[in-house]
Amino acid sequence: MDIGTVWAMLQSTVAQAPAEAAQGISGADLIVVAKCIGAGIAMGVGALGSGLSEGIAAAKACEGVARNPETTPLITRTMIVGQAVTESVAIYALVVAALILFAV
Repeated sequence: MDIGTVWAMLQSTVAQAPAEAAQGISGADLIVVAKCIGAGIAMGVGALGSGLSEGIAAAKACEGVARNPETTPLITRTMIVGQAVTESVAIYALVVAALILFAV
């Protein structure tokens, strides 16, 4: 996209008809915007929390295996179960975000 196209789009946006400009944003538009922001925050916090905790769990498991290699199967099994439980938090966040977006 060149600068001429951007300038033309900007001019057409600024030079709206007075009737269009007077309408403004309706209450329904604000509700849609709030839903999108809420769903984004819910998914972002859920994914951030589960991602950080899964990374910490994997790091600690690697440290445990490095210290005591004989316990590798037990540490790996415990880490995988813990990460599965942690991943369920991200899935719950996805469900909450979908409910925020699509619930009436």
